[in-house]
Amino acid sequence: MDKRQENLLKAIVETYVKTIKPVGSKALCQKFHCSSATIRNEMAVLESLGYIEKNHISSGRVPSELGYKYYVDNLMEPEKLTGSDMLKLQTIVKNHDLVLSDAINKCMEIISDLTNYASIVLGNKASDNHLKQVSVIPIEDGKIVALVVSDKGIVENKQFTLPDNTDIKELIKTSEIINKMLIGTPINEVAKRLELEIKPVIANQIREYEAVYNIFYNAFNDFAADNHSDFTTHGRVKILEQPEYSDSESIKKIAYKLDDEKFMKHTIEKDSDDINIYIGEDSDVDNNTTVIKRKYDINGQTGTIAIIGPKRMEYARVMSLLDYALEEIKKKDGK
Repeated sequence: MDKRQENLLKAIVETYVKTIKPVGSKALCQKFHCSSATIRNEMAVLESLGYIEKNHISSGRVPSELGYKYYVDNLMEPEKLTGSDMLKLQTIVKNHDLVLSDAINKCMEIISDLTNYASIVLGNKASDNHLKQVSVIPIEDGKIVALVVSDKGIVENKQFTLPDNTDIKELIKTSEIINKMLIGTPINEVAKRLELEIKPVIANQIREYEAVYNIFYNAFNDFAADNHSDFTTHGRVKILEQPEYSDSESIKKIAYKLDDEKFMKHTIEKDSDDINIYIGEDSDVDNNTTVIKRKYDINGQTGTIAIIGPKRMEYARVMSLLDYALEEIKKKDGK
């Protein structure tokens, strides 16, 4: 493929992505300052090479799967994000109330909204988190907040109403015992160790030890339950609104696969590369679908983020959004 043919393919891909209409020679003549006949001849070459194909309802041409792959590998250029796009992501990243995992999830939710594609976060689960600290904070008479912090930066807080005759000092003392004995324990194992190791200790030191024990037991159970799944999806409905999935059979097929956590995890994790773009058949989702994935490692918290959309995807914009989000989150966490 020569340079003019590459430029022509790039124009066809980017025009089709924006208009969702097959691209004809007339639309390209002015851009390339060529006659319609010259453009048609070059398009015939691209078609013979398998990079574009005829649409059955139009005389124009659309990129083939091979054409999209060539575009992504050789022709795609980084897209400069708009100020509005950057501001929306910065608003999330600069929210100091959000821990790292929440910031990543919120950013992917924003990217899903900006692109109208589905997004997935595959991160740490409860068994990957270890206890860093547990604290008790009095908030008003008879009420406290139990705060559980993991080594991955995940924070869980739960409000409790204290049973009658429960002294806040006994809760604080119990939290100190837990911090001394259980730091470094996987979160999903803490409740078990509370019963076997902590309960016998506080039974000799805390007057209302059963009530105190139940508060911490419930707090750790809630943390483990909330972080049991390391798989979060945003925008499943958005991708189904794309014109590629207008018939009921396509909608059912895509919806079923997006809901299949085991399948989607396999799709996203099947290669160890930091960046992968699976187009069409390679996506395993649908022949008309693309999956873009990026791995991350921020302050020891690892995972994968992914965007799922039609093969007719705004590839450059999606890559720029993912790059920008991860760069800003790394800055937030001091990297």
